[in-house]
Formats: sequence, C-alpha cells, structure tokens
Amino acid sequence: MSDKSLYQRLGGYDGIKGFCDDLLPRVQADPLLGRFWQNRGDDGIAREKQLLVDYLCANAGGPVYYTGRDMLLSHKGMKISEADWSNFLGHAGATMAALKVPQQECDDVVAFVLSLKNDIVEA
Repeated sequence: MSDKSLYQRLGGYDGIKGFCDDLLPRVQADPLLGRFWQNRGDDGIAREKQLLVDYLCANAGGPVYYTGRDMLLSHKGMKISEADWSNFLGHAGATMAALKVPQQECDDVVAFVLSLKNDIVEA
C-alpha cells in the first residue's frame, strides 16, 4: 500500500479534472441521465463541473477546499433512482477504464462513491 493520498495516486488536480472531463459528457449524453442537465446554461454546467472537481479533490486528500453543499442537500428533490445510480456507475467505470486508472485506485474511488449512495439516491 502506498503512503501517497488517493489524490496523489489519481494524478492530483489534473488527474481528477481529467476524470471529470471524460465523465461529464458521458452522463450528459446518456438518454436516462441527460435530463439532469436539460435547460441548464453553460455557466451553470461549468460551475457544477468545478464543484465536482473540488469535491473529489478535497475528499481524495488533496489541498483543495470544497465550498459547495453536502451531497444530501445537493441531490435532494432530484428523484435519482436506482437505475440512474447504476447508469452513473457504469459511466464512471467506463471513464476509469478509458483513463487506465489502476485497479487499487478504481477500488478506492468505487468505495468512496458507494459511500455516498444513501445521500444521492432517493427514488
């Protein structure tokens, strides 16, 4: 096991931003998940992306301060279903595969994401 933080093992800020750069177009184009970005302006989408990068960096042990809301408040009322969750996980896995993220880091990311499920899935 490495003494490096997950943030460092994922390539720091640039690595995590690259993950978001690959993931977000996938989920936005998904026939099921795309509804969450309908009628959103470019500025709002860019802000949301920056908050995601900051959130992931901060929670992976990076020197980034996340200023957004917690996951429960951020997703409340969105009616995110089990099917939405499963689709998202598929896209996240495809992104990690496309970026050739090593297995240990994939496992660590998946464990973190799964820990958020109860705050995100409500329908």
